[in-house]
Amino acid sequence: MTEPRWLAEARKSLGEAEVSGDGTNPVIANWLQKLKAWWKDDETPWCGLFVAQSLKMTGYPVPHYWMRARSWLAWGTPLAAPSLGCIVIFPRKGGGHVGFVAGRAEDGKLLVLGGNQGNKVSIMPFDPLQVLGYRWPSNERLPLDIL
Repeated sequence: MTEPRWLAEARKSLGEAEVSGDGTNPVIANWLQKLKAWWKDDETPWCGLFVAQSLKMTGYPVPHYWMRARSWLAWGTPLAAPSLGCIVIFPRKGGGHVGFVAGRAEDGKLLVLGGNQGNKVSIMPFDPLQVLGYRWPSNERLPLDIL
């Protein structure tokens, strides 16, 4: 299964982490600047920033409110099941969480490549029963492979 180019772009940032205290990771600060965010620190939840940056770097449009995880539910084309590279949205207290499906663990959990996961860009397992939705870029052929 070939990896979509936006997922390959996202993988390049694995390990980028927040700076604890008053500082801000300059890479994350650059993402904020490029996407014209109104905030400049890495203490504000930045999962939507990471997804938007990965897509913008590969030529895809992003939602107007890319910083809100749940706004990704209205972006692109919905998928009924996860596919490698699709955007996945989860609920969380006070909002949501968004990332890219990077695989599936042996226990059935989705492996999600996302920003602000453990305060860094990482791949972490998430319960597929908690998924609010899966999305795919509208101008891309729909994936045939389901994870």
